[in-house]
Amino acid sequence: MRRSEVLAAEAVSCLNKALCHLKDIWEEIGIPEDQRLQRTNVVKNHIKNLLDMMIKEEESLKKRLISSIEKCKAEMDTLCLELQLNGFEEETGITMLQQEKNIRTQVEALVKEKTRRMQQLKSLLDQDQDLCDILCSMPYGIAPDSVPTPEQLESLSQHIANQNAEKARRHAEFMDLKKQITVYMAELEHIPETSFEKDVVCEDEDHFCLSRDNITSLKLLVCQLEERKAENEAVCEAHREKIQRLWDRLQVPQEEREAFNDHMVASRKRNLEALQAEVQRLEELKLLNIRHVTDAIRSEIAVFWEKCFFSSDQRQAFAPYFKDFTEELLSLHDAEIQRLKQHYENHKELFDGVQQWEDSWRLFLELEKKATDPTRFTNRGGNLLKEEKQRSELHKSLPKLEKKLKAQIDAWESEQDREFLVNGQKFLQYVEEQWELHRIEKEKEKQERHLKKSKQTEEDMLYGTAVRTPTKRRLLTTTTPNKSRKFNATSSISSATPNSTSRSVFGGTVCRSPVPRLPLSANKVGFIIKTEDSIVVQPLLQRQTWSLWNTCYNAHLAASMALPHTLLLTG
Repeated sequence: MRRSEVLAAEAVSCLNKALCHLKDIWEEIGIPEDQRLQRTNVVKNHIKNLLDMMIKEEESLKKRLISSIEKCKAEMDTLCLELQLNGFEEETGITMLQQEKNIRTQVEALVKEKTRRMQQLKSLLDQDQDLCDILCSMPYGIAPDSVPTPEQLESLSQHIANQNAEKARRHAEFMDLKKQITVYMAELEHIPETSFEKDVVCEDEDHFCLSRDNITSLKLLVCQLEERKAENEAVCEAHREKIQRLWDRLQVPQEEREAFNDHMVASRKRNLEALQAEVQRLEELKLLNIRHVTDAIRSEIAVFWEKCFFSSDQRQAFAPYFKDFTEELLSLHDAEIQRLKQHYENHKELFDGVQQWEDSWRLFLELEKKATDPTRFTNRGGNLLKEEKQRSELHKSLPKLEKKLKAQIDAWESEQDREFLVNGQKFLQYVEEQWELHRIEKEKEKQERHLKKSKQTEEDMLYGTAVRTPTKRRLLTTTTPNKSRKFNATSSISSATPNSTSRSVFGGTVCRSPVPRLPLSANKVGFIIKTEDSIVVQPLLQRQTWSLWNTCYNAHLAASMALPHTLLLTG
C-alpha cells in the first residue's frame, strides 16, 4: 500500500475518532438530538468545504502545470527553430511535474545558447563594421537580429580574420606609398594642394580610409610624382649636357665651372631654376661668340660624320656647314648636331660593328704588309709568331663578323624599309670591294716581285752576282776575312776578264760569270741558294768544286725569267 493511501486511511480514522469524541461530549453535555444533528452537519460542511478548497487548489496546480508544459513546449519549439536544432523527444511514463521540470530545463538551456550566439554575433558584427569603415567595404551579409548558426559564426569569424589581414596589407602598402610620396614631394619641393594630398601627408595614419580606390589613387599619385621627378631629371640632364657643351664651346674657365658644381648633380626645383638661368646666360654669351661656337659645333659634326660613315654627298647635303657665320646658321648647326647624335644613338650597335670591322680590317692589312717584309726575320722577342697568330685569328674572325653584321643589317633594313649605307654605299658591297682590292693588290705585288726577280736573274746572268747577306747571317759562311782578301788578291779571273765586274764586300764573295773556270787559289767553295726569305750556304770540299762550277754555269744559262731562286758561288 502506498504511503499516501495509509495517510488517507489515517485521516479517515482521525475523522471518525473526532466525530465519536464530539458525540461523547455532546452526550455528556446533554445536547439534544436535533442540535447534535445540526452540529454534525456543521462539522460535515466544514470538512467538505475544507476538502473542496484543497481539491480546488490542487486542480489549479494541475492546470498551471499543464499550462507551463504547453508554454515550455511552444517556447522550446521556437528556440529549436531559431537555433536550427532538432526537437527534443519527450520521456514516457513520467509525472506531470517531472515533465514540466524537464521541459523547463531544456528551454532554459536553449535560451542560454541563443543568448550566447547573439552576443557573439553582435561582437563580430561590431568588428566587421569597424573594418568596413576603414576598408570602405560592404558589411557581411547576415541579419543582426537573427540567431546565427555555428557555421555562420565561424564563417563570419573567418571573414573578419581575412578583413584584418587585408587591413594590415593595405596599411603596409599605404605606409610605403606615403613614404614614397613624402620623399618625392620633398625632392620636388611640392606642397600638398588637393584635399587628398593633405589627407595623405598631414592627417593621422590610423584615420586614413584604406579603400581600394584610395590605394589606387595613392599609386596614381606616386606615378605622377615619379613622372614629374623623371621629367625634372630629364630636363635637368638636358640642361646639364647643353651647359657642358656650351662651356666647352665657349671655353669657360674651370673655376667658374666648379662654382656651379652643386647644380650639376641634384635635380630639385632650385637646381632646375639655376640650370635654366645658366643655359640662358650661356646662350646669350654664345650669340656674342657665334664664330667660335659654330667652329666648335662643326668639329662635333665632323666627328659624327666619321662615326656614322657619311659619304661626301651626305656631308655636302648639309649646306650651312660651308656658309658664313650667322645666328640662324648657328641654330641650324645645333639642330644638325642633335639629329646626328640621335641618328648615331639609334644605330649605335650597327655603327660600332662597322667600326670594329674597319679596325680589324686595318690591322689585317698591316699584318699582311708585315708578312711580306724581309726584315721581319730580324725581330726579337717572338713578335713574328705573335703577328702570324694574330693574322690567322683575324683571317677567321673577319668573315664571322661580316656574317653577323649582314644579319643585323638585313633585320634593320627590313624594319626601317631603307638601305643601310656606309660612306654612301651598301656596307656589304663596300666589304666585297675591300676584299677585291686586297686580292688585286696582292696579285700586283706578286707580279712585281716576279718581275723584279726575273730582271735580277737576267742581270746576274749578264754581269755576275754580288751576294750580300745581313750581318746576322754572315756567320753562316765558312770563309774568313783573310781568305776573302786572299781570293780577291790572287784570283786570276780578276785580272784576266776585263768585261767582268768585281764587287768586294766585307763578309761576302765575288763570283765571275760567265767564265766557266774555277779559281786556282780558292781553297774552299760554298754553294749558296738564295730564296725570298733566306740564304742557305753549303760549304763544299775542293775536289767537288769543279763539277759544281760547271753545274752552276749551265744552270745560269738555262735559267728562265720566272726562276724562283738563283744559284750562286762563294769561296
